[in-house]
Amino acid sequence: MTNTENPSALPTDKTVASAPNPLAGVVIGLDIGGTKTHGIRFEDGVPVADESAGSSNVQNVSREEAARNIADLFGRIGGGTVSRVYAGSGGIDTEEDAAALASLIQPHVPDALVTVVHDSRLLLAAGHASTGVAVIAGTGSAAWGRNADGGEARAGGWGYLLGDEGSGYWLGREAVRHSLRRMNQGLPADELTTALLQSCGVDHPNRLIALFHSPDTGRRFWAQQAGHVVAAAAAGHPGSQAMLDQAGRDLADLALQVLRQIGLDGPVILGGGLGMNVEPLQDSFRRHLSSAGATDVRVLDQEPVFGVLQLLAEPV
Repeated sequence: MTNTENPSALPTDKTVASAPNPLAGVVIGLDIGGTKTHGIRFEDGVPVADESAGSSNVQNVSREEAARNIADLFGRIGGGTVSRVYAGSGGIDTEEDAAALASLIQPHVPDALVTVVHDSRLLLAAGHASTGVAVIAGTGSAAWGRNADGGEARAGGWGYLLGDEGSGYWLGREAVRHSLRRMNQGLPADELTTALLQSCGVDHPNRLIALFHSPDTGRRFWAQQAGHVVAAAAAGHPGSQAMLDQAGRDLADLALQVLRQIGLDGPVILGGGLGMNVEPLQDSFRRHLSSAGATDVRVLDQEPVFGVLQLLAEPV
């Protein structure tokens, strides 16, 4: 006899044990950065497809380009019967931001529940933490944190015109400024300026001014120039080393702002393309946090999109 037929019947042990598995079925996780959209298809919690497409962050590309890149990704990762899509993206500051991105995703998975959060939340979860502060150092920069009471706080994430200190864009812009200062001082092009000029296809620092303001370049283009700063620093260029140290200091300041707001002393998890791969920046980040009393500092050891699994497993 079932419980439906006899409401007073006690549930069996099997019924008690059969709590819903939040990872059951097909779940697609998306990490939408300023340069690319990274997607993983999970089936019962196991990754079965891993694909990337161009950015679908509408702060960096047009809505039309974002829609094309999402379509490209779903064309390769597969849609079909999907129960959940969990997307993390920069620039998700309001419910309207989240709804706008969800509206680009939903047509590819019409029966799925689509959840959109700020990408720093993915990063914290990917760092195996439910509380603490996540700091993104990629094309842009931002910090987000949460404490055990559910209190949340943000710092940075204002975009390249207002902030993004310590980001790839910031380093690319600082390389341009460094080159222009040397030009104004009558100094010859050094190794950083030479590499930057070659990369940009111009023959004199003065030409960088028009190129920087040109509609033919943008946030992603200049963020890509950060690699020249990293390479020059590794070769012993003092100016580039100072830029990476300042980037680490600025990112640490973002983390400290959030830690103070939510009343925690850690952990702090650093991610993003720069954060995960540039050791001098990591060293500066750790050093400046440690001097302020924050010693539980971790560098993300997996792609942020894997944080989707922890977010789904957390109790609502």
